[in-house]
Amino acid sequence: MAKNGKKYVEVKKKIDPQKKYTVEDALGLVLESAYAKFDESVDVALRLGVDPRHADQMVRGSIVLPHGTGKTTRVLVFAKGEKVKEAEEAGADFVGAEDMAEKIQGGWLEFDKVIATPDMMGTVGKLGRILGPRGMMPNPKLGTVTFEVAKAVGEMKAGRVDFRVDKVGIVHCSVGKVSFGSDKILDNLKALLEIVLKLKPSSSKGTYLKSVALSSTMGPGVKIDPVEVPQLLK
Repeated sequence: MAKNGKKYVEVKKKIDPQKKYTVEDALGLVLESAYAKFDESVDVALRLGVDPRHADQMVRGSIVLPHGTGKTTRVLVFAKGEKVKEAEEAGADFVGAEDMAEKIQGGWLEFDKVIATPDMMGTVGKLGRILGPRGMMPNPKLGTVTFEVAKAVGEMKAGRVDFRVDKVGIVHCSVGKVSFGSDKILDNLKALLEIVLKLKPSSSKGTYLKSVALSSTMGPGVKIDPVEVPQLLK
């Protein structure tokens, strides 16, 4: 069994695992507990009262966070004709068609997000076994299958994040970097919570937002009292 490092053990002593903190206190603890030499991401885990096995309780969406994620997003666009130039001018890192599909089938995966025009989905669909498990498959519901290529690329570059509830009902998402400071991270967190709450399925009964936890890349999780969330969003 792997053992936690000394720094992790030290910062974990500051956090009461049984306590549910206010948003401000939790965020303060997360930032204080970030000890890595690199700029750690700040991540949130939301446990929802849904059963993802039922299609009508699947929660998924996308959002351009007010302050971005702090990550450099490499965008690949599948397009032809005039849409190639549009994608390149919008800042896409890679643009192509069948040539890109062949590279991916050969093992190339040096990109983070994939956008495709609708007429390219016949080609992209063949990559489902590769892109699907990595959460990269273009999807009309997420705006990544579109002829509005410039808009989609711009959103990706601006820090758009896609999220979906996993098989045990949890949404994981990055809401910034430690270097952002508490104010910017709080803005991003509010924006994410607002859209997730709006996406509550009508078939979901009982408590929808069951738990909230924040953590940095290397640090321990800090629980937030979900009862605070509606007040936070006012």
